[in-house]
Amino acid sequence: MPRNLTRDLTEGSPLKRIVLFALPMLFGVLFQQFYSFVDTAVVGRYLGAERLAAVGATGSVNFLVIGLCLGLCSGFSIPIAQAFGAKDEHEMRRCVFHAVVLSGVLSVLFAVLSTVFCKPLLRLMNTPEEIIDASASYISIIFAAIPCCVLYNMASGILRSLGDSRTPVVFLVMASLVNIALDLLLIIACGMDVAGAAVATAASQLLAGIGCVIVMIRRFPVLHLNREDRQFDFRLARKMLGIGLPMGLQFSITAIGSVMVQWSVNGLGVNAVAAVSGGIKISMFFACVFDALASTMATFAGQNMGARKLDRIHQGLRCASLLGIIYCALAFGVVALFARPLLSLFIDADAAPEVMSMSIRYLTINAAFYIPLLFVNIIRLSIQGMGYTRVAMLAGLSEMIARTAVALFVVPSAGFTGACFANPAAWVMADLFLIPCYFQIMRVVRQRLMPETQEAKTGKLIRLRKAG
Repeated sequence: MPRNLTRDLTEGSPLKRIVLFALPMLFGVLFQQFYSFVDTAVVGRYLGAERLAAVGATGSVNFLVIGLCLGLCSGFSIPIAQAFGAKDEHEMRRCVFHAVVLSGVLSVLFAVLSTVFCKPLLRLMNTPEEIIDASASYISIIFAAIPCCVLYNMASGILRSLGDSRTPVVFLVMASLVNIALDLLLIIACGMDVAGAAVATAASQLLAGIGCVIVMIRRFPVLHLNREDRQFDFRLARKMLGIGLPMGLQFSITAIGSVMVQWSVNGLGVNAVAAVSGGIKISMFFACVFDALASTMATFAGQNMGARKLDRIHQGLRCASLLGIIYCALAFGVVALFARPLLSLFIDADAAPEVMSMSIRYLTINAAFYIPLLFVNIIRLSIQGMGYTRVAMLAGLSEMIARTAVALFVVPSAGFTGACFANPAAWVMADLFLIPCYFQIMRVVRQRLMPETQEAKTGKLIRLRKAG
């Protein structure tokens, strides 16, 4: 198997492997957030706080649907990474074929259903009437373009499963530049309002997806499918759905809690919606490191699970934790010192001083709980990479319960400040579930693999005796 583009994470220093794999992904996620910043900045600055609120009000329902699709893509990538770690090329290609077929069919189905029901969902979320039409205009285009989103995420997931974290980043950067150019063209020059931002996002995702597929075809001969690889196997499809659906549902279950929080924030008025929209954008920028480390741990755990190297998975998790904790301390310091100038990218403090004040409060409270967020990301993705996606789904349920409780019982009495604690409460609740589960899973897997390890040692001893 050619190794020039692939990267085997089952050998070498775990810290070095994690850093080298995560850095290209971090650059890509940062650049993705950069063009998301431009997206929001153009909407907020050129179309005003009301249009910013209209886009922000779609965040939770967007996460509900798109998160389901992204979770499926991540889940379908896990068997591919495990087969790669086990050096089973035939099984890897079969998994790739089934991942492509399943994600293609499901993405079209989700696009149709979500586009039809987007406005009822927005009404169910208590979206203010003055922004609901603009919100529906934006999110309906995003939903219609779900196949474009799935194309990129499935292709990049396959590449990352083989250890290539660079190629998806290259095309993501190219697509980001296209997105920025289209934002300026469609919103400012063509006057397309918030729909222009949605069209720009969809077009850039399509470009990135096509680019990744071209590279897969041309530069990864190990992925070239023969007739035997393309035989559809319902048992393998059920297995992959059994991994992918829990991951997708985990995103959606988590999103239900976010929908409840968004519902409670919407009830506080347009200023609250705009404040949360700006705060979330900055917070997502700081969360890029968590995303990169989490995706790295998914591939790292997946490959090493396939190679039966459990101690290496634990070593990798310790390294990711150390790197993440140092970063969390630095990130909180930056937020504490520079929250206002950062938020001024999206919010005009002179025109909307109350929105700025509320957004600073939201961002600072969330940043104080970045360490729990770090562990939610790296532990959950490690568990998922090992194949235990149903356990990770239960962590999403914990987050949903925490966010829903805050939305129903805290926000009505504490107002906007209560809403600021919704995410921290969810992160802490998920950690209380995930951390014990991780250690229990490691114990169970060790016990399960113990006979295999003993058999391998016995076989090696017999071979040495015969050779002697």
